[in-house]
Amino acid sequence: MARYTGPKSKIARRFNEPILGASKALQKKAYPPGQHGRGKRRKQSEYAVQLGEKQKAKYTYGVLERQFANLFDKAARKHGVTGENLLRFLEARLDNVVYRLGIAPTRRAARQLVLHKHIVVGGEVVNVPSYSVKPGQVIGVREKSKSLEAITTSLSARSAKKFPWLEWNSAELSGTFVSYPDRDAIPENIQEQLIVELYSK
Repeated sequence: MARYTGPKSKIARRFNEPILGASKALQKKAYPPGQHGRGKRRKQSEYAVQLGEKQKAKYTYGVLERQFANLFDKAARKHGVTGENLLRFLEARLDNVVYRLGIAPTRRAARQLVLHKHIVVGGEVVNVPSYSVKPGQVIGVREKSKSLEAITTSLSARSAKKFPWLEWNSAELSGTFVSYPDRDAIPENIQEQLIVELYSK
């Protein structure tokens, strides 16, 4: 299954945000990567700005081009605002839900837990990170994986921050995907309208 495996700090510096996790590079080198990174930045074209926003969303959620395009098509066909639908579908990915629940510290770690069959959906093992979770489904840790160090460590450091579209059951180490999130509840700094404009060209 394809995923981005390149340097994380370069991505953080490109967008000036810790997209793939905390990065000291943002403090040490507060300028874009590459030999022209320190130079005076030229004004970006409208297309470059839109493309950059799409790339940011792809890196944030760990999705490559074909999957992202398919999700956009699905969002465009669904009733409602296309950009908001796109972010809701990205938030409903199984690896993202595992990350939001605090079972894994990052989306990359969540993806690995899913691939290694540590996660169950509705009591059944699902090892597809892009699996689209439906409202009402319960996502939990597989019984024999509950003592796994990576999971216990992540849960012990679990942020007190709660997301209104998720309910967590600490006794069962499981969470319920209550509903697709509203746009204002999604914390990611993504201007989804720019992505819609890019695809509409």
